[in-house]
Amino acid sequence: MEDYKLSVVVPVYNEENGIKPFLERTEKVIDDLGCDYEIIFSLDPSTDDTYNVIKGEMKRNPHIKLITMSRRFRQAAATMAGVLNCTGDICVVIDVDLQDPPEVITELVAKWKEGYDVVYAQRIDRQGETKLRKLIDMTAYRVINFLSDVEIPVDTSDFRLINRRVIEEIRKMPETNMFFRGMVSYVGFKQAAVRFHREAREADDSKYNRFFGEFRMGFHGIFCFSSKPLEYVTFLGGFMTAFGVFLSVIWFLQNAFCTRAKKAVSGVTALIWFIGGLNVFVSGLLGEYITRIYDDVKGRQRFIIDEFDENKGE
Repeated sequence: MEDYKLSVVVPVYNEENGIKPFLERTEKVIDDLGCDYEIIFSLDPSTDDTYNVIKGEMKRNPHIKLITMSRRFRQAAATMAGVLNCTGDICVVIDVDLQDPPEVITELVAKWKEGYDVVYAQRIDRQGETKLRKLIDMTAYRVINFLSDVEIPVDTSDFRLINRRVIEEIRKMPETNMFFRGMVSYVGFKQAAVRFHREAREADDSKYNRFFGEFRMGFHGIFCFSSKPLEYVTFLGGFMTAFGVFLSVIWFLQNAFCTRAKKAVSGVTALIWFIGGLNVFVSGLLGEYITRIYDDVKGRQRFIIDEFDENKGE
């Protein structure tokens, strides 16, 4: 028996058909590792039979635990609930849909044994996804890294291994808007990648809204870890102000010395509309930051756990 404990955190929502196939492959991988372990399902309250399916599997395997949220807090909160309540020396976050192969956990653990604190799984390719989705994700990562003060490895998801040292540092981060992969990158320490081929989803379609979920997390990645958008807008505002002064001088000279000054009026009108639009954009940008400040100042819980069944066989 290896002298470490592995925690596997699995956020789930309406995944009744995916639980058993996931456990079949994951338990085999962990058995081959030969270590103590726990598998924590972190459940957003579901409308299907996911809860009962997990409960049934808990009777079969005492290493399976279940966290049930008091209401739907979404995937980021479910993930954080599992990570902050795990007891392992190392923790692997993975989705239940088998697009991220459980067999990669063996490689993550091997890399951790080399002395790395964080080992993230990095996709080589993505089976079963449209070219449009691949293009959007590829572009999004690069935009986030361009705007963010913290570099987030491209072609990654939350699928990664972190050790207890990283978990405790994340615990100290109080922000309400949680962006797990950004928080892990912010913590730093020694990080390494394991490359893998992402598989097509085995069960039916994911009930988490992947497109808008990733879009929302992308915004969190930018606004929670970077002030660069404000810096860029400040420069843009300064440029537009100077350009507006220049056009105003041209307008004045045309009115003073040209007989066809009326043409300048339409240009000024267009400029006013453009600057008005720019002001609205800047106000919206400031609003994004203020909203996040407002959320953090309220100091509300990031998630509320309704039930934590640690499966102690009682």
